[in-house]
This record gives sequence, C-alpha cells and structure tokens, in this order.
Amino acid sequence: MKHGKKYGLLQHIEKPNHPWQTINMNWVSGLVPGGKENFDAFLVIVDRYRKRVRCQPCHKEDTAMDTALLFWNNIISTCGVPKIIISDRDPKFTSEFWTNLYDMLGTKLAFSIAYHPQTGGLAERIIHAMENILRRFCVYGMEYQDHERSTHDWVTLLPAVQLAYNTSQHFTTWKSPSLVEKGWNPLLPVDHLKKNLLTIYPTAKDVHDMWKRACNTAARCIAEAKEYNKQRWDKCHMEPHFKELGQVLVSTLSFNNLKGPKKMRVSFEFSRKHTVFPVSLVKPYFQTEEDKFPSRKKNPTPPEIVELEDSPSPVKKIIKARKIRMNGKDQRQYLVRSKDQTVDKNKWLAEDAIPDGKIHLRIFRASRRNEQSHQL
Repeated sequence: MKHGKKYGLLQHIEKPNHPWQTINMNWVSGLVPGGKENFDAFLVIVDRYRKRVRCQPCHKEDTAMDTALLFWNNIISTCGVPKIIISDRDPKFTSEFWTNLYDMLGTKLAFSIAYHPQTGGLAERIIHAMENILRRFCVYGMEYQDHERSTHDWVTLLPAVQLAYNTSQHFTTWKSPSLVEKGWNPLLPVDHLKKNLLTIYPTAKDVHDMWKRACNTAARCIAEAKEYNKQRWDKCHMEPHFKELGQVLVSTLSFNNLKGPKKMRVSFEFSRKHTVFPVSLVKPYFQTEEDKFPSRKKNPTPPEIVELEDSPSPVKKIIKARKIRMNGKDQRQYLVRSKDQTVDKNKWLAEDAIPDGKIHLRIFRASRRNEQSHQL
C-alpha cells in the first residue's frame, strides 16, 4: 500500500494559437430517450482556445460514419477543420474509418492513455457540469410544461444549457466564451423580461417562464461546477522521482495479471496491453534481501514466450477492383468487406493480403463476367 500523495503533477496540453485549432470531444450517454428522434446521448465538443462548448443530440449506437457526418454538419461547416482532436479511446474514434478520414484532412488525433481520463479533463468537467444541470432540471421539475400539461424533455432544454454555459464566466479566462469569441455576450431571455405581462396565449407565457427558470437555474448550477482547478489536483499529488530503466511496482487494480517489478514495455507487448500509462499506477521498487544477494536464491526458469499472431477478419465479399501505381509498378487492389463489419470499414487490399483470396477472387470474377454478359 502506498502512503502519501499520488504521483503526477498536472501537465498542461499544448496551448492553441487560434479558435477551434484544438478541440475536445466526448459523449454523454445512457440518457432517457428524448425528442422526436428518441435521442439517448449527446456529443460534447469544446474549443480549448475560447472554452466554447457545443452539444449535439445523437444516438448511443451511432457509427463512426454517423459521428463524422454530425461533426461535419455542426463544426467543420462553421468553424473549419481542427488541427488537433483530443478524445478518449472510444471505438468510434479509434476506428480505421475515423483515423484515415482525419489523416487525409491533416488533423492529429490525440487519445487519452489507458486508465487516465484526465487527459480529456476539459471535456470531462464540462460533461459533469452538463449532467448536473440536466439532472436538476429533471429532478426539480425544470422541464417545460404548458397549460395542457405537455412536457418537453432534456433535448428541449439542452440549447438553454449550452447558452447558459457559453455566457457564464469561465474560471480560466475570467470571461464568458461568447465574450471572448465575439467581443460581446448575446442577450438572454431574462434581459428583456417584462414584469406583470398579460397575454391571451397561455402557452407562450409558459415557454417564457420556462426559459426564465432554465437560465437562472443553469447559471446557479454552472457556478457550483467551477470548483475544479490545478491547485485542488496538486494538493493530493506529488512529482514522481523515477529513473530511466528503473524497476517499479504496478497497481494490480487495473492489471490483474501483473505482479512484482517488471520491464513494463516487454510485459505489455506480449499481453496486448497499451504500453503507455499514467505514473499514478506505479511506485518505486526497492530491492529485497534476495535481490541484493542473488546467490541466496535459485534463479527461476524464465517463462516461455509465445508469440501471438493477429488473425485477420473473415471476408464477406469483394466489391470492386482498381489499378494503382506504387513504387513505379502497377498494382491491382480489391475493395473488401469483412463479415460483421459496417460499410465504413471496407478496405482496399492487395490480392496476397486477402484471407482465402483465391476463393473470393474466383467468385468476384465470375460475378463480373455475368454482369458483362447481361449487359450485352
């Protein structure tokens, strides 16, 4: 058991030079289905330069292609292509479709390392704030309810939460994200509030009152969510003092199959685990009497190392062929779809790289001949 502060002081991420150059992305999922399309999640996108946040309702089961289209329609179309996207290791972000797409766009994808979500801490704090606000809305009756007792859910309230956050003072800049981005704050419903207003349309007044309550409650919740900062983190952490190639003890909380001092990179390569992890999971290893005097103990037989081979996914069918020129030579490639894979994971492979290629190529060429004969 380790006593004292945890290792690892807060490390700052590279500072962006202009708006929407570096962004954070993350999901809030597991929500009650809401809206006409029964959204059960929303995507949080944060500009690290101005701290501006955008929230887009979506579905938990959306694919990497769905997420890319959502990102294109709501971010790239108005803010341009970011230089760096920071996210966790969600399968949507680590998929070949997503990584290849943004590689062509020139965007660097920065993933948080395993068991260390603090890398995307900016998005995590905003998600925490959004969840707090939405929870208060739902628990304390902040949903819009008109004179016919018709209720609007969190999808209706999400734009109000986004507006309240972007017009509230940020703890880093001491200015609101809207003020930093535009030079002025947009007017809120409470700014034009008319007292003792009588109207013959009860639904309009209900909406007006809902927006008033929503903005007031959101501002109060956001103020409570701004208690997280570097000083609070560093009170419980300390700077580690490790030596290169030194031995350490690894916490078995996340790695149940690792015990004692080990050469971490070698151990992780053969266990197929990510080789980079936070210093909070390790502590220095101090040699025992047996380590100091090797002659007193028997050298154990080294374990047998078994090389693991990656098994390729079985091929469902070959869709089409193309001819490209690589290294001064013509090469034919085939667009392959694997079994149990979506369309966005189709790959161009050479003939010798296709599993059971002879069988599938025979079927593909036969279908091509049939198509040509029907056309004649």
